Amino acid sequence: MTKSKHILVLNGPNINMLGSREPDIYGHVTMADIVAGCAERCDKAGMSMDSFHSNCEGELITKIQNASGQFDWIVINAAGLTHTSVALRDALALFAGDVIEVHISNTHAREPFRHVSLISAIAKGVVAGFGAQSYYMAINFIADTLTES
Repeated sequence: MTKSKHILVLNGPNINMLGSREPDIYGHVTMADIVAGCAERCDKAGMSMDSFHSNCEGELITKIQNASGQFDWIVINAAGLTHTSVALRDALALFAGDVIEVHISNTHAREPFRHVSLISAIAKGVVAGFGAQSYYMAINFIADTLTES
């Protein structure tokens, strides 16, 4: 891959409902706000970014399968699929670049079923519990790897 990084930001089920979905947990920021914030940070760092959202597991898997060779990094909030989808985890494991798992809420401070991520073991890192900043922390990390190389 080239020195300039190309990032794919993936959002899974119900992330499109941010802003109105359980604001006591997820806040009032929308998915569009997060994607715009990620794009702004990528642009400032000289990186390019695409984003994709789907409520459908198969669409996310297809997007990941097609990402190798096109993207250097995937930043993913797989939402509820984080805890249930072996197929999504396996697709991410096949990705030729690196993966960062992000969550708006602190999944470890929530229901026990949210404590286990099937994605974490194959991710370069996990950022959780910082709201929209979780995404921006992931983007900043990737930008830092660009300046370090």
